Amino acid sequence: MKNLFQKLIVFLVFGSLLGIFLLQKFNNWLPEKMDPEKEWLKRQNDRRDQLNITCLNKTLSSSEWRLENEVARQLFVVEKLGMIYCEVPKVGCSNWKRILLLLTLNLVRDPFEVNPSEVHKTTFLKRLNSYPSQQQMELLSNYTKVMFTRHPLERLVSAYRDKLLHNEPYYSINMANKIRALFGRKINSTKRVTFQEFVEYVVTRKLEDLDVHWKPMFALCDPCNIHYDILGKSETLVQDAKQVLKRIGAPENLYYPNTKAYNSDKRTNENITWEYLRQISWKNIEKLKVLYQMDFSLFNYSYNIKNETLP
Repeated sequence: MKNLFQKLIVFLVFGSLLGIFLLQKFNNWLPEKMDPEKEWLKRQNDRRDQLNITCLNKTLSSSEWRLENEVARQLFVVEKLGMIYCEVPKVGCSNWKRILLLLTLNLVRDPFEVNPSEVHKTTFLKRLNSYPSQQQMELLSNYTKVMFTRHPLERLVSAYRDKLLHNEPYYSINMANKIRALFGRKINSTKRVTFQEFVEYVVTRKLEDLDVHWKPMFALCDPCNIHYDILGKSETLVQDAKQVLKRIGAPENLYYPNTKAYNSDKRTNENITWEYLRQISWKNIEKLKVLYQMDFSLFNYSYNIKNETLP
């Protein structure tokens, strides 16, 4: 009986040691979990490296660079927190401007209480081009600069759906008539402009003549000459928005209100984007790739959509 008890003790000790050994081995096999903060910083460094390499290879940076008024107009300044935000339409800019307005006016309110249509009309938000030239450069040197991007073709489809499929006076009438004129169609027709017609119109315009809602992102924000401290993406919007608010010292209860203008519509995603792209010719696909090639390269977006590769 005594020998049996001793054997049992030895068995239990051996089993425990073996269990500890196997557990350590198993933990070594598991991929190391990265701290969320470090993971975000690594992603930012990767984005910055990709952008800098492309800027260098494409010679898009210049030692004799001067800030263009069209770019300065896209840059919103929050003096209180030392922040500059580049407005890229169709990349959550209405929601960001809700936040900027609350920060500028020092209001403690829920961002959802701010009317998204009014933030585009308010005079309380200051654009960089409203400052003297010398002060513009000082602010760019000292403030935290933020830019957000989105897949170029998903952004294009989103612009078409929001601007030309809804009754926004300028786009559903004025812009629609410009597109109709290109095809010799009746002005003020009740028939909506098709996506094919919209794309045909876009690819025939000069870069400087493109509307801001589908103008290439690099042309709006000039990231090769303005060195943005935070490069956010709509694909990682939640994490990036939290980091932006944290790093500029925003109130802890302030958050990014992830909503869209037309809540009745499903948000434009890769599935919806692919369905629209299937409607247009490969020739126009090629033209879109040329138009947005810098956005694809600078911000590391793939030509692959919904596991389908564009030609």
